[in-house]
Amino acid sequence: MKAIILAGGSGTRLYPLSRKKFPKQFLSIGHDKSLFQKTVERNLKAVKDVNNLIIVTNKDYQFFVKEQLKEIGISDFKNLILEPMGRNTAPAMALAAKYALEIMRLDESEVLFVSPSDHIIYPEETFVEYVKKAEKFARDGYLVTFGINPVRPETGYGYIEAGEPLEEAYKIRRFHEKPDLDTAKKYLLSGNYYWNSGMFAFSIKSLLEEIERHAPEIFNLIQGKTFEKVLESFEEMPDISIDYAVMEKTDRAVVLPLTIT
Repeated sequence: MKAIILAGGSGTRLYPLSRKKFPKQFLSIGHDKSLFQKTVERNLKAVKDVNNLIIVTNKDYQFFVKEQLKEIGISDFKNLILEPMGRNTAPAMALAAKYALEIMRLDESEVLFVSPSDHIIYPEETFVEYVKKAEKFARDGYLVTFGINPVRPETGYGYIEAGEPLEEAYKIRRFHEKPDLDTAKKYLLSGNYYWNSGMFAFSIKSLLEEIERHAPEIFNLIQGKTFEKVLESFEEMPDISIDYAVMEKTDRAVVLPLTIT
């Protein structure tokens, strides 16, 4: 299993601390390390070796990435993908899958765990345990998203409605946008809704099959091209999240509930 860290977002929600030129993920918020550095270390606990990490970021942030990796003892990092411009998570994941196949020469059966770089997650041992559980579902052909068990009626997150049980996971009935407070309270009481974490696991094969099926405008820009050619034409990619492009449409999506703080 390889871990893909998405570190290209502009992260301006904590303005003026964070802004487009210094995004949130590179800030140290109540910690001695940045959110990005904590994400790298947390993912390393799951995939063990730094060569199992792939980092996708904007070309304008490469200095932050390289310097902050050095600060936690990682020099000469190999698997760094520099997007020419931001195009949201679906193109970023397609680009990473292309890199994994062509540059890293991985088999299409390889599982990719994908996470943002601005999460705070505790306990990390639980996180690692559930990444391993997600790997099992991914190897069976599912596209896994992690649903956080809600502890309050939160209006700042999207929600995932669980459907038919599938061992420790559930088929996804529906994705829901950020709710108002009354709706969030109903979600919490129902026990059938989870916060959308933005973390995923799937095989390269499954991801590309579903992108081809549900987002051909992305698939056609990577099919039959070298990785470098995909980068050159990256501005042609639609600006769309993996949720909208694939996860809300596929019948292979499952949610794995995760209790963390």
